[in-house]
Amino acid sequence: MDFAFTAEDEVFRTEARAWLSEHADPVLDRRSWERALGKAGWIGIGWPEGGYGNRSATLTQQVVWAEEYARSGAPARSGHIGEKLLAPTLLAHGTSDQKARFLPPIAAGDELWCQGYSEPGAGSDLAGVRTAAVRDGAGYRISGQKIWTSLAHEADWCFVLARTEPGSRRHHGLTFLLVPMDQPGRIEVRPIRQLTGTSDFNEVFFDGARARVEHVVGGEGGGWKVAMSLLGFERGVSTLAQQIGFAQELGRVVRAAVKTGAVADPLVRERLVRQWAELRTMRWNALRTLGGCQDAGASSVAKLLWGGWHQRLGELAMQVRGAAAGVGPVDWSPTAPYELDSLQQLFLFSRADTIYGGSDQVQRTIIAERVLGLPREPKGVF
Repeated sequence: MDFAFTAEDEVFRTEARAWLSEHADPVLDRRSWERALGKAGWIGIGWPEGGYGNRSATLTQQVVWAEEYARSGAPARSGHIGEKLLAPTLLAHGTSDQKARFLPPIAAGDELWCQGYSEPGAGSDLAGVRTAAVRDGAGYRISGQKIWTSLAHEADWCFVLARTEPGSRRHHGLTFLLVPMDQPGRIEVRPIRQLTGTSDFNEVFFDGARARVEHVVGGEGGGWKVAMSLLGFERGVSTLAQQIGFAQELGRVVRAAVKTGAVADPLVRERLVRQWAELRTMRWNALRTLGGCQDAGASSVAKLLWGGWHQRLGELAMQVRGAAAGVGPVDWSPTAPYELDSLQQLFLFSRADTIYGGSDQVQRTIIAERVLGLPREPKGVF
């Protein structure tokens, strides 16, 4: 396959790089940055033209934008959940009224979203959702708990997978609801402090929270189909931007190995080369998938590859630092406050890579059952 970019793509790259160079400001708060992106039309460039305030771009130009964004050092996105997950889902399953109501504010950076999927007893096994939504006049009353909800403390809206059919099991009786977060007394958000000291994940408690009937996507009882469609969008162009970030992290690990002298160890050099080669392979595989090769289980294979790769990189980051990795940052001194440096944060955060977004066990089960045709795994047997 030909993975080269066209002349038009390179013109687009020059424009994107110039805009990011002029406007990317690391001190901007995340909501202000989203609005700056929206004003320039950079949010939703992969959507079809429909008067939503976004500029149009080909698939390869979307890849260019994702790569340039990752390289620019621009602020971390807080609107990606609405742009990359909900918006494509609405374009595929939403009504014309839902698209007209929700897509323009996402494109403008005015409304931020979070994802109400995982629960204490339903993480990778999403069909175990217990959060209930009961029809009440012109809407629904939602009760239950979600967990590991990214950016819930900043979000204006949450798309919630809830059980609307009492007594239903597994993927039956689920509904996809759009729920406003500004409901004091009905929605409580509790940040979860992570090993890294940050709190981007949250617990969300719904106590009679309201959702309107017209904000059901895919019809009552059609939530499983919509939810699975959304997860398919989660592993699209953004994976290539993720790989740019991985490459930058690998570069920091290499520089640390040179600084500490660990690079003189042939086993360390072999691991560094292997990490580089595997990252290149993941890039070609991602481009192949975007180019139309959608083999059954391809997204599960991709998740297994990058999850394990990133976790091994975190371990290697500690190895090249030696004993100092457990003490403090490279430039740490007894008079400075103790803070994790980027390599320590990489190691701690990457411990979760093989769990979130679908654990390795679940991905292997999907491949075994849906690709290889092996017998289904018994449920409830430990």
